[in-house]
Amino acid sequence: MRKLCLPVVVNLLLGVPAVVPLFLAWYILANGPLAALGWTMQDPNENDGMLLWLVIAAPVFCLFGLAWGLANTWLRRRTPVRGSRYWPVCAAVSLAPFFVIFGLF
Repeated sequence: MRKLCLPVVVNLLLGVPAVVPLFLAWYILANGPLAALGWTMQDPNENDGMLLWLVIAAPVFCLFGLAWGLANTWLRRRTPVRGSRYWPVCAAVSLAPFFVIFGLF
């Protein structure tokens, strides 16, 4: 586990700006398909449709995904971890700030 210290710290730092795309994804799902299924209540002020949110969210998702993927690919080559422990650990650490901020943890 000592070998994963640097990737864990980097992914924890990447998890802070990850709050924005994760919140956008939740907002789109909560006001779109999940509201249509009756699992959530749609925001009554949200009457512009989903295309506007997708136009706003798509670049945010792409930019963050690109930054996260490039950083982790670079770190993965330099981290001597055997097996497939690297990616699940990094994904979980990146999601941790979102769950801590929104109290879902």
